[in-house]
Amino acid sequence: MWACMYVYSDVHLGNCRTFISFDIIYRYLKYLGYKVRYVRNITDAGHLEGDRDEGDDKFSKKARLEALEPMEIVQKYTLGFHKVMELFNNLPPTIEPTATGHISEQIEMVKHILQNGYAYEVDGTVYFDVEKYDKEKPYGILTNRKLEDLLEGTRDLSGQDEKKGRLDFALWIKAKPEHLMQWPSPWGMGFPGWHIECSAMSEKYLGKKFDIHGGGMDLAATHHTNEIAQSEACYNVSPANYWIHTNMLTVNGARMSKSAGNGFLPQQLFTGDHPLLEKAYSPMTVRFFMLQTHYRSTLDFSNEALQAAEKGLKRLWEAYRNLGHLQQAPFPDTAAGSETDGRCHALIAGLDISMNDDFNTAKVLANIFELVPLINGLKGGQLPPDSISRSTFELLQRKLTIYLTDILGLKEDNGADSGQLDKVLQLLIQIRKEAKSRKDFATSDKIRHELQQQGIILKDEKDGSASWSIV
Repeated sequence: MWACMYVYSDVHLGNCRTFISFDIIYRYLKYLGYKVRYVRNITDAGHLEGDRDEGDDKFSKKARLEALEPMEIVQKYTLGFHKVMELFNNLPPTIEPTATGHISEQIEMVKHILQNGYAYEVDGTVYFDVEKYDKEKPYGILTNRKLEDLLEGTRDLSGQDEKKGRLDFALWIKAKPEHLMQWPSPWGMGFPGWHIECSAMSEKYLGKKFDIHGGGMDLAATHHTNEIAQSEACYNVSPANYWIHTNMLTVNGARMSKSAGNGFLPQQLFTGDHPLLEKAYSPMTVRFFMLQTHYRSTLDFSNEALQAAEKGLKRLWEAYRNLGHLQQAPFPDTAAGSETDGRCHALIAGLDISMNDDFNTAKVLANIFELVPLINGLKGGQLPPDSISRSTFELLQRKLTIYLTDILGLKEDNGADSGQLDKVLQLLIQIRKEAKSRKDFATSDKIRHELQQQGIILKDEKDGSASWSIV
């Protein structure tokens, strides 16, 4: 599987959604027993401001603005990207190649496309001939659009009279003397076009044909369409069996964008440092929030939605802790009534069914939240222990652990290490219990009150123990 990242600026939430979605896919395929090679390339050269090869190279422009070397820009934003991925608990990819580390492979691919007659060179720049290619293979196959429709949506660009067709795109770009990043090639000093990078590197590490390729939906019409054309023109095969595209983000119903003033970066979500945010939200809350919507659907950010996700995640972890407290409960070998036991089995089976349905994490979480009152009912005594069998309980515990931690990639983050927090609270619960046994109710009540002031609720159980939850 293949995905790419551009490191000329801070990683934005659209990128994060794509990589969280791919992380889920990666985790789930590994859970199914597949050997997965996940390649996530770093685009660190050749990405111009316009999709049609106009404007400045984004890396060179950023380097000039910040008075840095281009590789300093790449290093800065690559490290920032990795940090955000770590905060979101994304697994690292199998391989993370860079465009600048594979210039020779890109040059060789351009040479092959030229030899096959689908490209032409003009004064050191090599262009892909879209109209010639389309006579043999449908250029717009990915988005199901005809060439004439695509041509209607384009405009003539100044300074590009050398191109045969308006849709032609650069495979190799002649560099001006002042250009900061350039390499020798058969066509003179230059740098690779944005699209050729992914085609060359994916072929090297995944072969001419691999299973999954994807990214944001904004990449489908140009970048991914051009990747398909390049691979077909070079190897006579489309690169991927499946194309996965994540949908756009909105804020309070309006499309998220910097120009509209409603765009915020992941770090701003984590700190709450943005006029549109009422508070800070943890990385796990944001990850959980994203998983509540299918990756192909529009995702709308709002304080109300994020706060609801925060409460839902706390409720989920509370139920998971309750499940752990039930380890010693007297579950029978056979459930007294089949209704609760059967319902539990059906909901558990629905987890894999939903993931097999285009990795539908929204349906997975819906099933898990249907299990929450069942778990809490067993813990609170509303449901008798013989409602489910011991084997059903063990299946529930095993599958919920797998899904929450291994597949969905969630972890408790209550502002401190959850394991350490639990240890501290268990100590306070024990001190409170000893105080009550001495009839020192003042100390007992003080512990409960002070914890409540901090948003931690203690609940005395029927068996004399106490549990805690965060509100």
